[in-house]
Amino acid sequence: MSNIAEETLMYKRQGEKVPVAQTIKEVCAALKSKGYNPVDQLVGYLLSGDPTYITSYQDARNKLRRYERYELLEELVLNYVNKL
Repeated sequence: MSNIAEETLMYKRQGEKVPVAQTIKEVCAALKSKGYNPVDQLVGYLLSGDPTYITSYQDARNKLRRYERYELLEELVLNYVNKL
C-alpha cells in the first residue's frame, strides 16, 4: 500500500462572513459619506449586478461582493417584512 493516504491534508477556510445586515449598513454609511443616495445605488447594483454602483470607499464594494445578490435581496426583504 502507498503511504500517500496516511498524510493529513490541511484545509483553510476563508474568514467568516460578517452578517449580511451589518455589511449593508456599512456599505450604506460609506455611500452616504461620499454623497450618494444608498437606496438608488443599492437598487442599481441589485438590478444590474454592476459593482460600479457601489463606491470602493471604505472597501464597500468588496464587502458587498462577498455575498450573492439574492442573499442581499433576501436580507432586505426579510428586514422589511419583519417591520410590517
